[in-house]
Amino acid sequence: MDDAITARLAALKEKYSASGQELLDFLDGLLEADYLTYWDYIRLDSLLSLQQPRTSHHDEPIFIMYHQITELYFKLVLHELDPIIEKGDVSADVLAEAMRRCNRYFSALEHSFGVMVDGMDREQFLRFRMALIPASGFQSGQYRMIELASANLHDLVHLEQREAMRSEESVEALLAQIYWLRGATIEKDGQKTLTLVQFETHYGETFLKRAKKAYQQSISDQARRMLEAGTLSEELKKELRTYDQYVNVLWPLQHYRSAVRYLAKQPADARATGGTNWQKYLPPRFQKRIFFPFLWSDEEQSEWGKSFVDRYAREH
Repeated sequence: MDDAITARLAALKEKYSASGQELLDFLDGLLEADYLTYWDYIRLDSLLSLQQPRTSHHDEPIFIMYHQITELYFKLVLHELDPIIEKGDVSADVLAEAMRRCNRYFSALEHSFGVMVDGMDREQFLRFRMALIPASGFQSGQYRMIELASANLHDLVHLEQREAMRSEESVEALLAQIYWLRGATIEKDGQKTLTLVQFETHYGETFLKRAKKAYQQSISDQARRMLEAGTLSEELKKELRTYDQYVNVLWPLQHYRSAVRYLAKQPADARATGGTNWQKYLPPRFQKRIFFPFLWSDEEQSEWGKSFVDRYAREH
């Protein structure tokens, strides 16, 4: 045997000695194991079996698969954000690289939304969607986890309560006023929809745990400290602003376009499957969710999302 093989065998022997087993046992196991295949590694058969339509409409699998793809991209975003929250106060270079990756993921999502907006037959959608009640895209827990990781929790409070709660330090109290609750609340009497009740039952403890972990350690909190310390680079500032636009303007606007395409009709708008008030919930100007308000001027914040809305109006 050459020196390279001998060195690697010695390294393997040292590695596996901690297990109480001999290296020879692991080598025997390697000889017995089958070769790894692409389809086994990515669990392809399992992945392709996850689409279970509730109707026979041809376009329902499109709807299912696109939302599954979306959730995988959200998982990629959280894969970048979670270690930064866990570590806290990372360097500007580390944060900039994470933001670049997240922006690639959201860019892919934003540019792929034609699959939803233009890729399904409207009449089919209006029929198969009724079999989905009360499920709703509102119930995407991972999207909320992205928000909790990205923003100072005070900036996720509903706009009407934001300033009044600026000095609030209780995570529980802030979560009780988080903006998304009104998106699934019946406007006339303030009661929670079944969609929201299901959502809070399933994710409530997870959101609280994540909100506490991210409190004062969110991407926004860390970026603000860099700004105050003079270590926030122009490159990082650019990536953060781009991320803010993707998550809080472009992505909600794509959903708004889809809702208008499929749900808006005369003489009245079709109801969303979860009873969500999409007309007031989705447009960025109504919520003014801004992860990094310290990176935007007062004028930019007051006109939040308007230029993109105007662009979509011209294009569509």
